Amino acid sequence: MIDRPWVPAWILLLGSASTLVGLAWDLQWHSDVGPDTFYTLPHLFIYAGAAVSGLVSLAVVLAATGATRSGRAVDTAVGGRRVAVLGVFQAPVGYLVSGVGSALFLLYGLWDEWWHGLYGFDAVIASPPHVGLLTSVMLAMLGSVMTCAAAAGQRWAGPAVVASVAILLGFSMVVLVAIPDTSVLDERTVTVSLLSMAALACVASFTGGLRAVLAAAVALLVAQVVLALFSPWATRLYAASEGLPLRDYTNELPRMSLLMPATLLLGVAGLALAGRSRSSVLGGALGGAALAATFPWQALLLGAAGESPSAATIVAGAVLGAVGGLVGERLGGALRLLVPARMPEVV
Repeated sequence: MIDRPWVPAWILLLGSASTLVGLAWDLQWHSDVGPDTFYTLPHLFIYAGAAVSGLVSLAVVLAATGATRSGRAVDTAVGGRRVAVLGVFQAPVGYLVSGVGSALFLLYGLWDEWWHGLYGFDAVIASPPHVGLLTSVMLAMLGSVMTCAAAAGQRWAGPAVVASVAILLGFSMVVLVAIPDTSVLDERTVTVSLLSMAALACVASFTGGLRAVLAAAVALLVAQVVLALFSPWATRLYAASEGLPLRDYTNELPRMSLLMPATLLLGVAGLALAGRSRSSVLGGALGGAALAATFPWQALLLGAAGESPSAATIVAGAVLGAVGGLVGERLGGALRLLVPARMPEVV
């Protein structure tokens, strides 16, 4: 397995994609049908994705440990530099992060089952075990990004980095569900500016160009459209097979897709406009303002409840977009540490 770095990396990516599909389906189920049980198809997608990520990470760590003990060199394209764990194992750092995230997810899953047994099958996302579940999944997905980035320079690594960043960014938008509405600012919209510009600036900093950034924005848009078509259809079909009716007031709008910014390309444009100054802060501010000005409209145009963005929201979007740009630039620099030598633009 470690002789072909692309095999475990793409399996890890497949696990992340399964978890994203399961989450989109699960949110749609809660919106259109109601509370569920632990044993549902959306949950199967989520847990199968975590299990795949955990098992492939464990397999790579064991293989790298065995190779090191036998005196064979392990390519850093397999998850990046190795670190000693418990004085026994030699773990490529990307697979170590994804493995820890997957293990935490399964532990939080057990806590979630106990929580529901004690307090009932609530439909809120901000319960303690849910927060732990979502955070651990994002940690596992970050490990997938690191694993793909560590192989920079290989032909398969460019598309893998783009896909892994798009999946992580798309999944992270679930935090919007737990953010309350206030009358002063649209916190959900400015959070979109922060997370989006951090992800885009990270890719720009890591690759040293904008082609991969543009590809990541397009990849997320494709995922958004696919999930928008899949989630309502699958929910309706699954509910019918279980003999359950849809809610009387459901509008069947794609819940997860509406959380993802369809105008992410404007964030790319912000970074491009700031290209000459090579300032991620300026690019983040321009992109963050553009996203804050447009994100609420995608729900309004589809007939969902909401308000047009206020001037205060757009200004806050610019500020948090600048913060995201700065954070993303630092994260991109950290990803470069996984690669032994500086490489040309990945994609």
